[in-house]
Amino acid sequence: MIEQHKKQGMCQAFPPVIFGTSGLGNLYEALSDETKLAVVKACVDQANGKLVFDTAGKYGAGLALASLGKCLAKLGVDPADVWISNKLGWYQIPLTTSEPTFEPGVWKQLEQDAVQKINYEGIVDCFHQGNQLLGNYSAQWVSVHDPDEYLAKAINKKDEAQRYQDILEAYRALAELKMAGKVSGVGVGAKQWNVIERIAKDVVLDWVMIANSLTLHNHPPELIRFIASLQRKGIMVINSAVFNGGFLVGSDYYNYQLVDKNLEEGQQLYVWRRKFWKLCRQFHIQPAEACFNFGFHVPGICSVALNTTKPEKVALNVQMATRVIPHAFWQAMIAEGLITENDAVADFLDGQSTY
Repeated sequence: MIEQHKKQGMCQAFPPVIFGTSGLGNLYEALSDETKLAVVKACVDQANGKLVFDTAGKYGAGLALASLGKCLAKLGVDPADVWISNKLGWYQIPLTTSEPTFEPGVWKQLEQDAVQKINYEGIVDCFHQGNQLLGNYSAQWVSVHDPDEYLAKAINKKDEAQRYQDILEAYRALAELKMAGKVSGVGVGAKQWNVIERIAKDVVLDWVMIANSLTLHNHPPELIRFIASLQRKGIMVINSAVFNGGFLVGSDYYNYQLVDKNLEEGQQLYVWRRKFWKLCRQFHIQPAEACFNFGFHVPGICSVALNTTKPEKVALNVQMATRVIPHAFWQAMIAEGLITENDAVADFLDGQSTY
């Protein structure tokens, strides 16, 4: 393992790559059962030490949970040998419309729908349903998933205050599950890091998963400072969606939203990506390697959650944790205006210069 990434405490117990499971929930495309089994088998084969999966009731309205449990069982994986993080807050319900209502157009060929249930009773229901869908397996880590989306639905300040109280009640339930020994850790997973910061002030957290917010394309210095503060408190930070939902490595979806090439904002995204890819070719670097390297080596990050629907890519994903990126590449990124030179980026580059 790269020397810079040797961590203290909880970080030492977890691998650099945590296996995401949104693909098992038919994100963007419907996968066959055979392909899902092959993906999970590749994860099992490539695990170096602890085998860790990140999943959620939202992924395919519970399909990812059910698929993961079935695949692990078929492979004969001992429940004691796998660690599962289940982000709670979305509850599976029957599908009564032509497509799921919770995220139309994103999940393919689902037979179930999902609703958000964030409060004391709702989060407990999600926990038990999640373990039921996992079959012989259970979640060791739990969190409230998408509290930022829940708050964003508020119609006024009074409603927002009530929704935040619902979130705190959900965490009261998770704290009780931990005290009862039913889970080992409590965390939070969200796209809007400011909401994570707010929750961290009111709730004792063991881990944090930041999605879409800390990437090569988007890395606010105030976020990097927040991550450093979590590190000082001994809170494990997992970086997720380091490819901005796949866009930085070739998808037409940026943070899970289809990019409109007719809008100036969409055009700017494609221009940035073309310049980024050109530099990668110049330095003989894969775009995914650069994205992973940046998202992994920001001080305070313990692991990166990576998802793939292609079994052959699992090994490549794991290998990215030890890929050394030339310091000159980052300087070229700054020179091209693709990343901004500031204190946060300077700290990152100082670490890279030791290679």
